[in-house]
Amino acid sequence: MSVRFLLSTAALVLSAGAAQADYTLHILHTNDLHSRIEQINKYDSTCSDKDAAEAKCFGGIARVAAKVATLRTELAGQNVIVLDAGDQFQGSLFYTSYKGTDTAEFMTAIGYDAMAVGNHEFDDGPEGLAAFVEKVKFPLLSGNLDLSRSLLKDKIADTVVLEMGGQKIGLVAALATDTVETSSPGPDITFQDEIESLKADVAALTAQGVTKIIALPHTGFVKDQEIAAAVPGIDAVVGGHSHTLFGKDGASYPTMVGKVPVVSAYAYSKYLGHLVLTFDDAGNLKSAGGEPILLDASVTPDATMAARVAELAKPLQAIRDKVVADSTTEIDGARDHCRQMECAMGNLVAEAMLDRVKDQGISIAIANGGGLRASIDAGPVTMGEVLTVLPFQNTLSTFEAKGTTILTALENGVSAVEESEGRFPQVAGLKYTFDPAKPAGSRVSEVQVATSVGWKPLDPGATYGVVTNNFLRGGGDGYKMFATEGLNAYDFGPDLADVTAEYLAAHAPYAAALDGRITRK
Repeated sequence: MSVRFLLSTAALVLSAGAAQADYTLHILHTNDLHSRIEQINKYDSTCSDKDAAEAKCFGGIARVAAKVATLRTELAGQNVIVLDAGDQFQGSLFYTSYKGTDTAEFMTAIGYDAMAVGNHEFDDGPEGLAAFVEKVKFPLLSGNLDLSRSLLKDKIADTVVLEMGGQKIGLVAALATDTVETSSPGPDITFQDEIESLKADVAALTAQGVTKIIALPHTGFVKDQEIAAAVPGIDAVVGGHSHTLFGKDGASYPTMVGKVPVVSAYAYSKYLGHLVLTFDDAGNLKSAGGEPILLDASVTPDATMAARVAELAKPLQAIRDKVVADSTTEIDGARDHCRQMECAMGNLVAEAMLDRVKDQGISIAIANGGGLRASIDAGPVTMGEVLTVLPFQNTLSTFEAKGTTILTALENGVSAVEESEGRFPQVAGLKYTFDPAKPAGSRVSEVQVATSVGWKPLDPGATYGVVTNNFLRGGGDGYKMFATEGLNAYDFGPDLADVTAEYLAAHAPYAAALDGRITRK
């Protein structure tokens, strides 16, 4: 059932003379904050008091609030809307503890006009998202979800229409169809093709006389560009999901696909996007500009909101401050590395998993790069840092699998490396080579398994003991073969963050390293 919202956010009546003038729209936008309610450091983890004192912090919701308020003041009397392209949930101890109630409070206080649904909004099932919807004062939208059998029915919009400056601004959105693999939407929600759904929603808005239409897809930069090229009637794409960096150090802001600008604002509250669109009187886009604004120490956090953040942080502090180990070097968990190649954080987590269960006949560990959410700097390592890296409360899962199943799993893991999907396999007790130039499904070669007498080629017919996390074991990130072909599975092991912290403590001071276990041709 189609659900549409009509909101009046700040209607400004145009005079007859101004009706023929160009119309400029300022879009302030965020995406993929992933519960970075507090300030972050350069590794996208919670900023320490020391770094804060040295003005080395970025982002945090109080800084987002301050910058939005400043721009609203500077642009007073102009047309300003504030949008989020999804994935506010999951990523810090704030989400683990407050399950989005904090996010709802802060986003409402900032005055967001609309938010697209991201895949991680389903991490606690439809129930978690439904609870969030009830607490916010702005609409959430995603047009390619069939919610007719879900408790989210009538709670998520297909389209939204904002009235701004006497003009109607239409919003459409779509959520990546692989969310069934990357999160937990459950069996009652059906996903439709992103592009076909967006075409239908744009057509519906156009039929209502809406001439200015903004897409908020949570599909990633590659798909966003496809959407811009394939969906007639979209004037701009403001996306999320891939954490793409735009601006002088990344993709062009905006990136033009034909006449359609495509933008995003990285992730973790580090940037606030500011897209400026100018339309002629017929609703045709004449120009697109703007920039992603770095929210560094030059932006003073909103004092009231910062105080509220500090209040919510107090109960979490004892957990986060506990020092579990020391690291002699940075442990690299950068998204661009751990979803593309061997990375130091992947080695750490996979080795920790394998070490915990090696006395159970387990010889192979496979972890998804997308489960690693930050780096850790050299020096004391706190439990808070470990929880930022591993925020999902995944548990260890062990099972037995044939060599053929393991090979299929590795092929799945490297099948979408071009789009930096989270399925990329970080490993322990295993070596492999892959060639991204080859077709998906035939990229992996030279798979070897560690044995008591050295490395041996993977035997397709042999049975191996495997450890992973319960998300992958249940078929997440495309690892359906673990769910259907795994034998003697046990999915209720200890929390992966605890396992990693204990491994770090046992190997302190920890020295991060790469050893060539994954070779990319």
